[in-house]
Amino acid sequence: MKKFDRFYINGEWVEAQGTGRFELVNPATEEAFASVRLGSREDVERAVQAARRAFPAFSATSKAERIAMMQRLIAGIAAREADLMAAATQEMGAPHSMRTHVTAGMESLRHSIAALESYEFESRSAHNHLVRREPIGVCGLITAWNWPVQSLCTKFASALAAGCTVIAKPSEYTPCSALVLTEIIHEAGIPKGVFNLIIGDGPTVGHAMSSHPGIDMVSITGSTRSGILVAEAAAPTVKRVAQELGGKSAHIVLPDADLEAAARFNVARAFFNSGQSCHAPTRMLVQRSQLETVLGYMASEVRKIRLGDPCDPATTMGPVVNKAQFVKIHTYIQSGLEQGARLVCGGPGRPSGLPSGFYVQPTIFADVQPAMKISAEEIFGPVLAVLAYDTVEDAVTIANDSPYGLAGFVSSSDPVQGLAVGRQLRAGRVFLNGASATASAPMGGYKQSGNGREMGVYGLEEYLETKAMIGFNPSAAA
Repeated sequence: MKKFDRFYINGEWVEAQGTGRFELVNPATEEAFASVRLGSREDVERAVQAARRAFPAFSATSKAERIAMMQRLIAGIAAREADLMAAATQEMGAPHSMRTHVTAGMESLRHSIAALESYEFESRSAHNHLVRREPIGVCGLITAWNWPVQSLCTKFASALAAGCTVIAKPSEYTPCSALVLTEIIHEAGIPKGVFNLIIGDGPTVGHAMSSHPGIDMVSITGSTRSGILVAEAAAPTVKRVAQELGGKSAHIVLPDADLEAAARFNVARAFFNSGQSCHAPTRMLVQRSQLETVLGYMASEVRKIRLGDPCDPATTMGPVVNKAQFVKIHTYIQSGLEQGARLVCGGPGRPSGLPSGFYVQPTIFADVQPAMKISAEEIFGPVLAVLAYDTVEDAVTIANDSPYGLAGFVSSSDPVQGLAVGRQLRAGRVFLNGASATASAPMGGYKQSGNGREMGVYGLEEYLETKAMIGFNPSAAA
């Protein structure tokens, strides 16, 4: 069994100071395949000092220099795509054919390059003041296990474009893909101290990063609970905190929509990555008279899912990440049954032919009421709640009646009506008729889904401070 005992600090692989270990279990086999050393406050301190030393020189690099670094990163990721996917498959059960785990990370880098190329860091205001945007400093990047490559690439791309130095903490459940990505970063010639990697848990390393006075900003992707803990730890040092947190996204299918297309999209999007996506449309709102028609289309689409060994090219859905998630999802499925929801497909228990592994049957419930747990709470697994509505106004009210506001979805054949409904949804991203996500558009949430934005220009600006310079003449510079 492999042992990972080193972190990447100041451009070198160094022995971890922490003494705790975390065992990594393949969710498809339930067998341990490696263990990692967990970091300590001392590891965080070393990384902070390295990042602070590197910041003055790196923040002064030119746009062209930083763009060249990101281009080398993209080339390096492309060259080692198979290694990154193999790591994601082993540590979280992602089907090896699901290249989105890697390609989405490269797309974030490409759009950060595009944003940086046209971005003006210094400009004149309407009142003739000089306004500068400057890198905020040392940034702590805390990423989740569900998209381990894409999430880290997205954050680092924006920080790198801004001229910041970083300390990254991937989830302890998915460190292997982050270790491969760090090797790529090293080979790309990123200057020493600009990128540092520590593996650790939230209570120790996450808290040490969030509370450290030498870290100027923390960007976290994780659960709402994790985001709150980070914000609480960060408050005494008044650092910026950007949060991309939980979701319970609603998909409103308007009566004029292509019902079959809407059903196919919702099943595909909700169960993608084994349902482990915070943007997943896990609440589908259908006009009451059309409910049974839509359910028929959905059940037909679920039958196309190929659940099984993530190393099999035919597999379209693998297991969920770990036993705790497996148990949690089944608790929600049981609550749906107990609270009176109608089981359309799936349900409790492992799928037929898969006696081991953390596999969950793709599950759809109908006759769901907004107050039911499966409708109100984030499940983070392949469980979909279908709710009936009578009027479009009712649908909007139900969709917005949630503590979350990460994404919203609308299906309609009328672009005017679709736009009108989309404008009413209290969510950071709203998609019409299954439109694809893009790293050029800002990503983030309303309410308990977080604050701040990632990707493109908006992601870049999260890592910048604004300075007003009054009475200065920029032409006076040599």
